[in-house]
Amino acid sequence: MNEILQIGANALPELASFLLRPAISQVFVLTDANTHRLCYPLLAPYLPEQHTVLELPAGEEAKTLASCETVWSALTEHRADRFAVLVNLGGGVITDLGGFCAALYKRGIRFVQVPTTLLAQVDASVGGKTGVDFLGFKNQLGVFQEPAGVFIEPRFLQTLDPRQLKSGYAEIVKHSLIADAAAFEEQRRTGMFVDDWTATIEASVALKQGIVAQDPLEAGPRKLLNFGHTVGHALESYLLTQPGREILHGEAVAAGIICEAWLSVQRGLLSAAELDQVETFLFSVFEKVHFVSLETDAIAEYALQDKKNSGATINCTLLEGIGRGVYDQPVTLHDVAESLRYYHRL
Repeated sequence: MNEILQIGANALPELASFLLRPAISQVFVLTDANTHRLCYPLLAPYLPEQHTVLELPAGEEAKTLASCETVWSALTEHRADRFAVLVNLGGGVITDLGGFCAALYKRGIRFVQVPTTLLAQVDASVGGKTGVDFLGFKNQLGVFQEPAGVFIEPRFLQTLDPRQLKSGYAEIVKHSLIADAAAFEEQRRTGMFVDDWTATIEASVALKQGIVAQDPLEAGPRKLLNFGHTVGHALESYLLTQPGREILHGEAVAAGIICEAWLSVQRGLLSAAELDQVETFLFSVFEKVHFVSLETDAIAEYALQDKKNSGATINCTLLEGIGRGVYDQPVTLHDVAESLRYYHRL
């Protein structure tokens, strides 16, 4: 697990203390265009006077090997050695890509995550998964590499527009659905009407950490965290190929949760009443993702590239009741397409 996990007002002061360690030779800060403008000013007072900022374009489109080459080239040009530290300041794209770059540069330098979106704070920055997209498939290339620390400052959420905040909320809902029925009931009561996100982030991160601790390399129980992602990633990947129709990761996951909850009902694992609870709540927060019925087979094809698959078998995480996920549930391409048709009809 992480060497350091700090959530709340002490996060950035703790980061400042970490970066003063004598074993650190250089500090690099990886941002995108948005986080450089909106979030770097909040972080800057906690950084050593001597540091280097590396900026990438914003958006999922930048989560590529070409962007990694840009980062690796900059590190090389600045003669970064194995005692350098990369501070990843951003959402899931930056934390995933930055961790991947750090894990491979000179066979591995330390990196820390400073997540600035709700999605990254409760999910992408925690658990040691890194990666980039490849040939249109989400996170097709990546390694497991724990950060030296994760420093979560909820004030960064004030820089987000409501759509980005909702995207992260999908992962909070997912964590409760697979591991804590009482937490899901609490979400149904409070929703996103939260003044201070600190307690919600702490609870959601604790759920994820409890699962990751059992299975750091995703050989078993950690697969629970992929609930909503088999269909969700397929939908997200397909729409990324359609200019102007791209959706946020959390929006895809919310749709995927409904599809995979429906598949759970078809398997006799989840009741129709529980599916109705999930659907009603998610549609109270998220708008429906639009696609035409003729696209369902093409979208489903993307599930064949899911990293949880075994050969030609699509392995899905389903719900055995609210608060109880069950992993390694084989589904067919037809099942995935039917779940998308169900979602389309809603």
